[in-house]
Amino acid sequence: MNINQGEVWMVKFYPQMGSEISKLRPAVIVSHNTIGKLPLKTIVPITDWKSNYVHYPWMLNIKVTKANGLSKTSAIDCFQVKNFANERLVEKIGIVEDTLLAKIHQTIAKTLNPNYTLMY
Repeated sequence: MNINQGEVWMVKFYPQMGSEISKLRPAVIVSHNTIGKLPLKTIVPITDWKSNYVHYPWMLNIKVTKANGLSKTSAIDCFQVKNFANERLVEKIGIVEDTLLAKIHQTIAKTLNPNYTLMY
């Protein structure tokens, strides 16, 4: 199975514990294609967009495009970054543009420390 950075996949987020995101849902692959020896990918989940997310800097709005394969305006939850086994990835549905991928990377870094800045 070929899984690449920037792709949007349907991912099994179960079983879930506590407040973790759950169920089968889309996610963006954020890990670089050449990083890692194990069959794992770093991903960020995509959930329904809610208007109050504009106040949460770790939630990025993503609109429907033909390229990303989403069916509705959604939110990329950069706070719930995860490393998952490739077996959890069910089906590729699309891809995000490079500018959004860079914004996701920057947002993930800021969840670790608000003072981080990534240089591209």
